[in-house]
Amino acid sequence: LGAVSLAALVRHLCLRAGLAEERIDVSGLWGAVEGLVIPAIESPRTTISMLARHFGFDAVESEGVIRFRMRGTAPVATITPDDLIAGEAEDIERTRGQETELPQVLRWSVARADEDYDSALVEARRVTTGAVRVTAESFPVAVAPEEAERRCRRALMETWTARERASFTLPPSCLALDTGDVLLFEDGTTTEFRLTRIADGLARRIEANRQDREVYDLPPGAQRVAAVARSVPLGAPEVAILDLPQLTSAHTPPRPLIAIDADPWSGTIAVLRSPETSGWASFATITRRARIGTLVSDLPTGPVWRWDRGSVLEISLPWGQLESATDLQLFAGANAFAVESAPGTWEVLQARDVALIALGRYRLTTLLRGQRGTEAAISNPAPAGARVVVLDAAVTELPFTTGEIGLPWNLAVGPATRPVSDPSYTTLSLTPSAASLRPFAPVHLGAKAEPSGDITLTWIRRSRDPAADSWEASEVPRLDQPEAWEIDLLDGATVKRTLTAGTATVTYSTADQIADWGATLAPGAAMTIRVAQLSPSLGRGMPAETTLTIA
Repeated sequence: LGAVSLAALVRHLCLRAGLAEERIDVSGLWGAVEGLVIPAIESPRTTISMLARHFGFDAVESEGVIRFRMRGTAPVATITPDDLIAGEAEDIERTRGQETELPQVLRWSVARADEDYDSALVEARRVTTGAVRVTAESFPVAVAPEEAERRCRRALMETWTARERASFTLPPSCLALDTGDVLLFEDGTTTEFRLTRIADGLARRIEANRQDREVYDLPPGAQRVAAVARSVPLGAPEVAILDLPQLTSAHTPPRPLIAIDADPWSGTIAVLRSPETSGWASFATITRRARIGTLVSDLPTGPVWRWDRGSVLEISLPWGQLESATDLQLFAGANAFAVESAPGTWEVLQARDVALIALGRYRLTTLLRGQRGTEAAISNPAPAGARVVVLDAAVTELPFTTGEIGLPWNLAVGPATRPVSDPSYTTLSLTPSAASLRPFAPVHLGAKAEPSGDITLTWIRRSRDPAADSWEASEVPRLDQPEAWEIDLLDGATVKRTLTAGTATVTYSTADQIADWGATLAPGAAMTIRVAQLSPSLGRGMPAETTLTIA
């Protein structure tokens, strides 16, 4: 069956027994059945009787309808001796069953819902009693042993409470009462009685058992450790490798970043590496689950270094939440995302305004594009289905060293509790490029003709140091020393000449112009240049290319 509500199960059994739908009322039942075995030779009535003993409910017929209701309900009315009709004997006759007829110990055998349906034995025991009987019953019901123990204790206490019985007569004006209703009887003390039988005549002869509602509000039993560990199916995780510029001061160059998501999350993910497809060695351990989503629609190109108020970033996230940020929070690094505009190419952007438009789907607007030197990764457009990674603390560094830059590696990623041969592992190849060590592309490129005919090319250096965003320093930090530049002069895709410089300016001499173009370039002429700062360890950084009009 699997998990099903008790009410739905009882209704199903009644229908199997041939009862019409309109003659069944299960609105008074609650609870769930995690599993049930129904023998082929067992009648539906027998199964319902077993469930009634296990869960504690009654079935009564009223106005042609079979009504099922849980025991332990609140009284529907209060009566006193004055409400009773006097009989030949006392107005109310009370009897109490003998202790020796009642069980001291009640033992139930059930199927463990948390351990492959193995048999579990639970027990309820009454202390300080003259009873010595032991009653045992087996229930073909799947239930956690803690809950089964609670139900077993309820059944034992219910039996002992119901040994106090009462008989009395009520006038015909009490016609609304039905079997199973609870009355509160006040005669100096207050006692709750659950009606078990009603005989109608000139008056209503009632038989009832005492009820204690606390019996139906017991805590579960002590937790039991499963002898057989539950096997949790684990699929291969989603892995994103992000070789990004240095995002924060806490990011250690030249380490690339890794984001891992898996459902279910195993708690600890192992990252193994090898230069081959065997001989795996432990490389990193990931304990935080990253949020990796996808673009729902294309993300078009947009402006950089200022608000992009026209583009809309619509993403789908399998888990987690997003919320809007203030301008100051955004400038401090909030709501940062990496969008894979092309395989292995990531644009870093931030979103100020976030709107939840459907379950797990968000619309992000008021964007800052091409953050941290990734303006070259802006695609037109980034296609729907492209991966999006939320850049938070769950995105972790991979501890590659500078000497391992440019070397091909194989990574195996999967649950730390499983061997690398398990299907829950995924493998991928990676050649770290140390994007976090590459100088940023310069900005504000310009060309000016001098009276001598030389052309002075200028630009403004940018620093890859996250501290460069500070307004306090007079100059952004110089992380790549000595400062060196290469400037390509282009004719279409052909490089006509490469100039070098030690500062953010260089002179294109008259002689070089004549050698390259056959004449000098006059003011108003166009020229295309590509400028890149050199890294002492990696060579050219990210270039800036533009076509200039000579001033």
